[in-house]
Amino acid sequence: MTDSAPIPRIALTPGEPAGIGPELCVQLAQFEHACQLVAIADPQLLKQRAQRLGLPLVIDPFDPEQAPAKQQAGTLTVLPVELAASATCGQLNPANGRYVLETIRLAALGCMASTFAAMVTAPVHKGVINDAGIAFSGHTEFIAEITGGTPVMMLATPGLRVALVTTHLPLSQVSTAITVETLTTIIRLLDSDLRRRFGIANPKILVCGLNPHAGENGHLGREEIEIIEPTLNRLRNEGINLHGPLPADTLFTPKYLESADAVLAMYHDQGLPVLKHMGFGQAVNITLGLPIIRTSVDHGTALDLAGTGKAKLGSLQFALKTALDMLPSH
Repeated sequence: MTDSAPIPRIALTPGEPAGIGPELCVQLAQFEHACQLVAIADPQLLKQRAQRLGLPLVIDPFDPEQAPAKQQAGTLTVLPVELAASATCGQLNPANGRYVLETIRLAALGCMASTFAAMVTAPVHKGVINDAGIAFSGHTEFIAEITGGTPVMMLATPGLRVALVTTHLPLSQVSTAITVETLTTIIRLLDSDLRRRFGIANPKILVCGLNPHAGENGHLGREEIEIIEPTLNRLRNEGINLHGPLPADTLFTPKYLESADAVLAMYHDQGLPVLKHMGFGQAVNITLGLPIIRTSVDHGTALDLAGTGKAKLGSLQFALKTALDMLPSH
């Protein structure tokens, strides 16, 4: 952002109230920001967590009619949503399941209405939301239901971006989920958003094979021959800069990564262990394929750390930085 650019307004959702999300928001508020942060949360929850951590916090009520101003250290603008029940650190309560979803819903709708330039999310707990009697498959899917689009999960840390063809599936279901249609859609969205959101003119995308040694010419599996290679060839003819399928055990080496803009992994634990080893605590979860900008932390609710002051702020800081970097005016 240049000094003359409008100050962006970023929606911040603290996620599960019994987890570390609220205190990460309080910690983030201890710094001055070149944007206006709007936490969509119960103000009392944030005040209580700040008091428990011994951190100063002044709550500024959100007024969408006022022009956004840079966030000052020790302050946080809040769009209030009331908890259904008081939150106790580390103790999940299904009564607050709908509260969590309402904060996310308001952030997503605000992005669609251009009230917010982007949304940054702290972790939710899927289990407790389902325990509340609400069918909930995940944060990303819930946002996509509101905004439309086809979500593509990409995690990033300095020096590496990894997108996924399949996400939270049992390993036994991965092979059948990798179809020509799915692979085509995800690669087109990945290429498009690397250009649109990150300003990369001709993204170089490395594609992992599914099987060991990328199938070794069919001796270790035929998905590469029958699905992955033909799809990549068709998409290369569209002008997408694809390399692969490459064996995952050698793809994640400096020889390949130093010139790559992103890696496309076939399944969750093929690509993410490498990325988290490289940059845990300084990684971000980016949802591509949506009409809005959404970034999130790379960790869970960490119930055991809630209220202890030991939660690390790095991933939320990086998620905010990434969201700002993705803005068109940047």
